[in-house]
Amino acid sequence: MSGTKTRLYRIVNSIEETLIALLLGLMTLVTFANVVARYIFNSNILWALETTVFLFAWLVLLGASYCVKTRAHLGVDAMLMMVSPGARRILAMISVSLCLVFSVLLLIGSWQYWAPFAGKNAWYEVNDIPMPGILSFFADLVNEGEPYEKMPRFIPYFALPLGIALLTLRFAQTAWSVFTGRQDMIIASHEAEAMVEEAAAAREADERSGENAT
Repeated sequence: MSGTKTRLYRIVNSIEETLIALLLGLMTLVTFANVVARYIFNSNILWALETTVFLFAWLVLLGASYCVKTRAHLGVDAMLMMVSPGARRILAMISVSLCLVFSVLLLIGSWQYWAPFAGKNAWYEVNDIPMPGILSFFADLVNEGEPYEKMPRFIPYFALPLGIALLTLRFAQTAWSVFTGRQDMIIASHEAEAMVEEAAAAREADERSGENAT
């Protein structure tokens, strides 16, 4: 059973990482294409800027929840390192509980903001992004058969409830890990410091090897 959970975790982790990398890659590609079109062909990709903004929103929201899961968020741990492990665990539980409450409030607000765009305001479109043909079925599903010329707003705006829902889930998982004693902090702490020190040591080693070569 634990092996199945491990495989599932790896699959989900791989999907998240691939999606985040894909979003970043698409942002770079669209921006680069627009720069080439503007400065070489004296043209412009009308929908490029709006697409980049929406892709960035998806990237930030999905990345925030992923960083909670992988403990990649940075934080100040000066006080935490001064107390005993038991007290550190209590402080971590208080912190993650506050984060969980805040994310739940964000989730409620994000759903209340997004839901009208998928309901009575489903006809609202974005400014510039054309409606992909593969998504034309949404016209019959939510827009009474009226075809969309531009992408409906509820599609890119879905990043808000989805990202906050994942963030809430990650905080809940972290709270359980702290409660069961599997971790006593919710931030990267000295892991990030160790990574910086490793990078500095590697750079110094490269410099020494360069000096020896000369």
